[in-house]
Amino acid sequence: MSRVASIFSQILSHLPRNQFESLVLSHRAQYQSKGFTCWTQLVSMLFCQLGRADSLRDICNGLVCSLGKLVHLGIDRNPNKSTLAYANEHRPAALFMDFFYATLDRFQGMGVLGKRKKKFRFKNPLMSLDATVIALCLSLFPWASYRRIKGGIKLHLLLDHDGYIPIFAHITTARRHESTIAKIIYLPPGSIVAVDMGYTDYKLYGDWTSQGVYFVTRLKENALYEVVEQRTIPQRSNILSDQVIRLTGVNAAKKCPYLLRRVVVWDPENEREIVLLTNHLKFGATTIAAIYKDRWEIELFFKLIKQLLKIKTFVGTSENALLIQIWTALIAVLVLKWLTFISKAHLSVSNMAFLLSGSLFTYRDLRAWLDNPMGTPPIHPEIEQMFMALPGFGQLST
Repeated sequence: MSRVASIFSQILSHLPRNQFESLVLSHRAQYQSKGFTCWTQLVSMLFCQLGRADSLRDICNGLVCSLGKLVHLGIDRNPNKSTLAYANEHRPAALFMDFFYATLDRFQGMGVLGKRKKKFRFKNPLMSLDATVIALCLSLFPWASYRRIKGGIKLHLLLDHDGYIPIFAHITTARRHESTIAKIIYLPPGSIVAVDMGYTDYKLYGDWTSQGVYFVTRLKENALYEVVEQRTIPQRSNILSDQVIRLTGVNAAKKCPYLLRRVVVWDPENEREIVLLTNHLKFGATTIAAIYKDRWEIELFFKLIKQLLKIKTFVGTSENALLIQIWTALIAVLVLKWLTFISKAHLSVSNMAFLLSGSLFTYRDLRAWLDNPMGTPPIHPEIEQMFMALPGFGQLST
C-alpha cells in the first residue's frame, strides 16, 4: 500500500512530464500566465476523463476533495472553475496534440500497449482508417455548422492493430471528406490498411500501390472492370470468388492503372455477399477476408471512447476547448490501454475505466491494485506507543 501517493498520482508519474514542459515552452503556452500552469490544466482535464467529471464544477470540486494531497499530483493549489475555463479557451490545443504523440512514443517504447487479437501469419503492420462524427448542438457550437439545423465535428483515426491504439488522429469539421485526410497520412511501405467504402478514391488507391502500401476495402457496385485472371477458391470456406481485375472506367483506369483483386465473401451472419477490393496479389483470399473483418476493431474503438470518455458532452463551447478535451481523451485512452496491458486481472478496457474512476485517490500501490483491483486493501495496524523500563528512571516512551 502506498502511504504517500494516490493511484492517480502514480499514473501521472509515468507520463513524460519533462517532454510536456518542453512542449509548453515551444508553444509558449504559459506566456503571461498568472500561476495556473499547463500541467495543472492537463491534470484537471485527465481527471475529467478518468474520473468521469461532467462539468467544470465537477472537475474542480473533485480535485479539492482529493484528501488534500494535490501536491502529489504536481499541483500546488486547486484549480478555479473560471481559470480552467479561460485556459481551455485560450491555451493552444496543439500542445495537447503534441503531448498525445509524446505519450504514445513513450508507451510504445516500453512495449506495453498490447497485441493483436487475431493471429495472422504475416508480419506486415496492420492498421484501420476511419472517421466518426461527433454531433454538437448548433446553438452552443455555431462554429461547427454541419447541416441546416445540426452541428458536428469529425474525428479521423488510424488504428494500429498491434494493441488497437490510435497512432494518428485528426479533428476536422463534419463536412470534411474522409479521403482528403487519408492523403496526408504517411504509411510505411509494406503496411496494410483496411478502410470502408467511404474512402473510395482511385487516385488514393493508385498512390498507395505506387508507394508499396497495401489496402483492403469494399468495391462499389457500379465499378467498371475487366477480369484478367480467375483464381481457384479454397474449399470449405466462405470465399465465393477470387479474381484479378483491371479497372476500366475512364477516370479509374487513369488514376489507378494497376492490377487489383476482387474477392467475394459470403457473410453467413447477415446472409449477404461482401465484395472486397485489394491490391495485394499474394495473400490467400481467406486472409484478405480476415483482414477486412478485423477492421471492425476501429468501430469498437469509437464506441469505446464515446461510452467511457468525455467526447460527447463538453466542458467548454469554444473550438479550442473542444479540441483540448478530445486530445486529453485520447491521452486517457493510452493510459487505460497501458493499465489494461500491465494488469494481471485480465480486465477489459471498459471495466478498467469503471474501476479506475472510483479509485483515483485511493492510496494503494498501483501495481498491487492493477493485479487485484476489486480486492480488499491491506489493513495496516495503528502505530502503538512502546514503553521501556529503565532502572531509576521509570517507564520511558519510545
